[in-house]
Amino acid sequence: MAEQSTPPVESNDAGAQRLRVFLVDDHAMFRAGVRAELGTHVEVVGEASTVAEAVSRIAATEPDVVLLDVHMPDGGGRAVLEAMRRSHPQVRFLALSVSDAAEDVIGLIRAGARGYVTKTISPDELAAAIRRVADGDAVFSPRLAGFVLDAFAARPDAPVADPELDQLTNREREVLRLLARGYAYKEIARELYISIKTVETHVSNVLRKLQMSNRYELSRWAADRRLV
Repeated sequence: MAEQSTPPVESNDAGAQRLRVFLVDDHAMFRAGVRAELGTHVEVVGEASTVAEAVSRIAATEPDVVLLDVHMPDGGGRAVLEAMRRSHPQVRFLALSVSDAAEDVIGLIRAGARGYVTKTISPDELAAAIRRVADGDAVFSPRLAGFVLDAFAARPDAPVADPELDQLTNREREVLRLLARGYAYKEIARELYISIKTVETHVSNVLRKLQMSNRYELSRWAADRRLV
């Protein structure tokens, strides 16, 4: 696994209270792997594979930290954050994703996540990141921290916002990103577990909202915003 910026923690601190952690990811095998790798570092109090499950079960268990995937059906990690941040402000969220796209990082931080690390992180480093987030720190993998700093440095007196991008739903952004990476409609449908017809509908909506006429214009637009 790739090296991250967070230092490892000891798993057997005498008398240390284990943090209560909740896992949100739509891949059961990945959740099982995270649970096993964290071992005695934390207490995993629950898990969910969908946005609706996550919102309900996080409210019921009230964990210290939620490990949150970014790309899931029905709005992904951002939808979970937006649903929980007002009703349960004490719960801290740490994004754990395969994606290292700048738009994903900035979008999750704007929605309320306290940190963002990639799935290449080691178990000890992940445990350290969880502890830091629980303590109120912000945690990022080195390259991802650069995205956030660059975003604020570009407009230091303004929030990180893109009116054109903000009018797209989370699912439309996912479709746009894959489209810009050269995926065919069939491949996008398979990747997002939706029908080809639904992909076509999302692309049509994106074209209309951004006032563009074809996928090539969309690809250039996405590349300019570092979405690919």
